[in-house]
Amino acid sequence: MLHTGIGHFIPLVAYIGFWVMCLVSLGGRPLWGLYYLIPFIPYRTMRNHFSAYPLGGSMLTILVVTVILAALMHGKRLPKSKLYLVWFVFGAYLYLSMWMGAALGNAPYPIWSPQLNFVAWKAYMLIPLIFLATCLVVEDRKAVRTVILITAISLFFIDRSVILENLTRSWGHFDEDKRDVGPLAYGSNQTAAFLAQFAMFFWGFLQFIKRKKFKLMGYTLVAATLFGTMYEFSRGAYLAVLVSVLVLGIMKDRKLLVILGLFLFTWQAVVPVAVRQRVMMTHDSSGQLEASAQERVDLWSDAEKSILADPIFGNGFATYQFGQHVANLENPHNWYVQVLVETGVIGLIIALILVQQMFSLAYRLFKRAQDPLYKGLGLGLFIAMCCCVVSNSFGDRWTYLEIMGLLWVLVGAAVRADQLRGEEVVPEVAPVEADAMAWMS
Repeated sequence: MLHTGIGHFIPLVAYIGFWVMCLVSLGGRPLWGLYYLIPFIPYRTMRNHFSAYPLGGSMLTILVVTVILAALMHGKRLPKSKLYLVWFVFGAYLYLSMWMGAALGNAPYPIWSPQLNFVAWKAYMLIPLIFLATCLVVEDRKAVRTVILITAISLFFIDRSVILENLTRSWGHFDEDKRDVGPLAYGSNQTAAFLAQFAMFFWGFLQFIKRKKFKLMGYTLVAATLFGTMYEFSRGAYLAVLVSVLVLGIMKDRKLLVILGLFLFTWQAVVPVAVRQRVMMTHDSSGQLEASAQERVDLWSDAEKSILADPIFGNGFATYQFGQHVANLENPHNWYVQVLVETGVIGLIIALILVQQMFSLAYRLFKRAQDPLYKGLGLGLFIAMCCCVVSNSFGDRWTYLEIMGLLWVLVGAAVRADQLRGEEVVPEVAPVEADAMAWMS
């Protein structure tokens, strides 16, 4: 950091901070543990440094579980939501599906964590645990506001990492070497999906910010996030942003429909050359699909055969990675197809119910809340979910903690806000508090 050598110690300090926050949570402040946790959820490359220390690879899980236990020990109660039951049913079904896949010979028996299918299930189940922890410890308007603020700060640091990496390259033309793993550590497509959905969350959320200073800061964050998205060269993320802007225009700001229409007519003259090349390379000069697009089509054709072979229960959760597929790929580059292949129609129905409940919660909060904080949270969450639904049509973004973890923190805050909206009146604040709260006035 600034060539002082301090940056070398940041992972160690952050690692120690996790243990300190475990103690703080158990001491009666589990909300502080959640606050500390939030920035590390997407920052996989930072968390990877923890593996050099005892239990470092499990620090996120340890702190999440500690926050939940501390909340229960201190009498915290969950707000009402159908999402708990849906997640419980989904998690249990996936676990049984994993064993079924092993019994069918499609994967090894998930006796303990060294097996990749069990590792996948365990990592996936950390997402509902984070959601549960948020619902337990976020209890009032101030906590909801703070969660959104910390999410914005976390996004800023991800943006910073992505943009600084992009600035080291020349963008006169596109090639695959310009794409790297990014701070999420899973590649450009996953990073782009994360950036797109949070750019759209804050774009929707900002519709209810009135103070110009905070509105300007918010739109600067959105612009930086979209800039980072653009140079991740993910066509799925591009489409997700366009669809989300369309929905935001329909739901709240009709001017965006005009801007979107103009952009669609002029985009080739507006976007950088490298971005235009990336979009246009879906087909080659002979009109055929280029290699990566053709691979997806071939994967989906193979997946169709697998689905027809066992449409009800599928081949077993996390079994796709053990099969032989086009170009040795480990997923069909479409989350919905992957759910069908691995868990059948039953798994897809449960997954879609989960998505529907998220949409329902967000829309209800947007339409029925009086407090602009809650309305903004509801609209932002709805738009982010639109982005998420489109992104997952181009690959599995749903099961990645780094992509979806922060979104589920916001869902947890929304569940609590939905409970509070009937009783919450926008509070009168003393003059000394006015500036601190004015960003949501």
